[in-house]
Amino acid sequence: MKNVLIIAGHPELRDNSFANKIILEDLERMLPAATVDRLGDLYPDYRIDVEAEQKKLVAANIIVLQFPIFWYSMPALLAKWMEDVFVHGFSHGATGKALTHKKLLLSFTTGAPASAYDASFPVEAMAERFVRTAGLTGMDYVGFIYTGGVSYSLRADEEKRTEMAAASHAHAKRLVEKLQSLA
Repeated sequence: MKNVLIIAGHPELRDNSFANKIILEDLERMLPAATVDRLGDLYPDYRIDVEAEQKKLVAANIIVLQFPIFWYSMPALLAKWMEDVFVHGFSHGATGKALTHKKLLLSFTTGAPASAYDASFPVEAMAERFVRTAGLTGMDYVGFIYTGGVSYSLRADEEKRTEMAAASHAHAKRLVEKLQSLA
């Protein structure tokens, strides 16, 4: 498989994640050659090492953004990472060609069930900003893998916990299958 960079955008994977933690553990096991960038561990103070992150992006062929949806958007840490790293002259602009033709794949979860997203606000709407970012930076947007109904708040309910774990493992499997299809 080509060089895969997985940017884990959850700010508190160890203590405040259920689904994203499982997904990442599965990905690390199933894709040992992939680079997993856990932003919450690397930058708990939100001070991004821009040069280091840009080097990882340059080395990657496929970039996966793995994150939970917080209030219909990405977590603040992932947004900060993008704001700091995707700068004019690197990712876009007349000389900003570092991301051109790299594949961008989204992998996200929601606490709300999939049924919460209907015609008035489809789940696809949450990917729109990334589609536009890919267009601006010359990346090839290749879609998303999504799982709903995996709320951290349900972790105390053993039945829900079992269902959410199964859904998270299935998510990781679908993501690996998608990555394999891109190779």
